[in-house]
Amino acid sequence: MTVPYWVQDAVFYQIFPDRFANGDPGNDPPNVQPWGSKPTIWDFQGGDLRGVIHKIDYLLDLGVTALYLNPIFQSSSNHRYNTTDYYHIDPKLGTLDDFRALLDAAHRNGMRVIIDGVFNHCGRGFFAFADLLENGEHSPYKDWFHVKRFPLDAYGPGKAENYAAWWKFKSLPKFNTDNPRVRQYIFDVARYWIEQGVDGWRLDVPNEIDDDAFWAEFRHTVKSANPDAYLVGEIWTAEPRWADEEHFDGLINYPIRDDLLRLLYAGTLNTVQFADKVESLLQQYPRENVHAMYIPLGSHDTERLWTKLNGDLEKVKLAYLFQFAYPGAPAIYYGDEVGLEGGKDPDCRRAFPWDSAKWKGDLHPWVQQLIALRKRIPALRRGDYTHLLAVDDKRGLYAFTRTLGEEKIVVVMNASEKEQPVRVPVDTLWQDGTEIRGLLKHRKYGVKQGHITLTLPPWSGVWLGR
Repeated sequence: MTVPYWVQDAVFYQIFPDRFANGDPGNDPPNVQPWGSKPTIWDFQGGDLRGVIHKIDYLLDLGVTALYLNPIFQSSSNHRYNTTDYYHIDPKLGTLDDFRALLDAAHRNGMRVIIDGVFNHCGRGFFAFADLLENGEHSPYKDWFHVKRFPLDAYGPGKAENYAAWWKFKSLPKFNTDNPRVRQYIFDVARYWIEQGVDGWRLDVPNEIDDDAFWAEFRHTVKSANPDAYLVGEIWTAEPRWADEEHFDGLINYPIRDDLLRLLYAGTLNTVQFADKVESLLQQYPRENVHAMYIPLGSHDTERLWTKLNGDLEKVKLAYLFQFAYPGAPAIYYGDEVGLEGGKDPDCRRAFPWDSAKWKGDLHPWVQQLIALRKRIPALRRGDYTHLLAVDDKRGLYAFTRTLGEEKIVVVMNASEKEQPVRVPVDTLWQDGTEIRGLLKHRKYGVKQGHITLTLPPWSGVWLGR
C-alpha cells in the first residue's frame, strides 16, 4: 500500500464555503443574511468559491498547504450534506469555471484541494429520489433506496418511517449501495471529480456504508484516476479496520482532539492517562497510516476550540503546540487560528471575521510560527515519536521527542495551573555541554548531567532543538 507522499507534510485548512469569504456578491441568494449574522440551519451568508480564491494569499501567508472544502455540490441547505446533483457546483457558490479557477490557483501555489464526498445519503431533490416520490412503486429507481412501504412520506412532520434515512431525517434518504447501479453511479462521481483535478476525498460517515467490497472498489476507482489522491474517512473512534489498502489512507483523528480537550479543559484525563492514550493510538495503525491521519482541533460538527477552552488563550496555544508536533497532518478549522467563537452546530459555523481587530491575542502569529517551524523541520513531520519524560500526573508534565536521523526535537508540556520547574532527560539525544535552543521563544539551554533544566509557566510548552 502506498499512502500519498504529500499528506504527512501537509497543513490542512477546512473551509465551510458559505462562511469563509464572499468573493462574488452576484451569486448571493435574494435572502442572503449580513456577514457575521448568528448562524442558523437555513440561512446563507454569501461565502463562495471566488471568496476562497481571493483569500489564497491569506492562506499562503498562514502556511496552509492543503484545503478541505465542506460539500460544494448543488443542494438546498447551507451545509450541503443533502446533495441534489453530484455533478453540479451549487450556483450559490459559483460555477464549474470558478471551481477550476480555485484548483488552478491552489495548484499553482503548491496547495492541494480535497472535497467532501457524501455517498451514504442524498437530498430529497436528487433525481432518483424525486422520481421515487413522483412515481412510487412504479419508479425505476425504487431499488436505489431502502423503501419499507408506499406511499413515501418525505415531507410530513416526524422522522422517516417508511424509508431508510440518515438518523431518520426525512431530508437525507439513504442510498442502497447493494444496488450495482447505485455503486456505479457513486464510483463515476468519485472518478469525475478526481479527473477535474481534485486531490482527494473526505468521506462522510463512511462506516454507515458497512461494506468492505464497496470501499475497496471506491479506492481502486479513485487511485486508478490519480494514485496520489488522498482518501480520508470520517471515523470518530479508533478503528484500524478503516485505514488500510482496502479502505482509506487516513482518518479524521477525533480521538486525539478528544484526549487533548479532556486534558486541557475537562480535567478528566491526567498526563499519565493522556500519554497512554495518545501513544497507544500510534500503535493501532501501520506507520504510513499514522502519518496520513488528519489531526483536527475543531470542525463543522464540534464546538469551536476557543469556546471549548473557555477563551483561555494559553490553553488554546498549548493545544496547537501539541497538534503541530504530533504525527499526522494538522488541520485548522477556518477561524480557529484567530479565536473565532462558536458553540455546537450550527453556531460553530460562524462567518470568518476579516476585521483583524477581532482576532484574539497573539494566536494568529503563534499558529503561523508553529506552521513555519513544522514545514522547516522534517522531524516534526516524518520523525519517530518517543515518550521522554517519566510522566508526573500531579504536576501535569509531559514530554516526547520527534527524531529523524540526526535531527531531534523535544516537546515539553505543562498542562497545569502552576508554574513548574522541570528537568528533561536528554542523555540519549545530546551530550553534556551541547547548546539547545527554544525554537518558539529562542531561549538557549545547556545540557548538564544528561538533562535540560527549565521552568514552564502554567498551560505552556516548548519545542527544543539545535
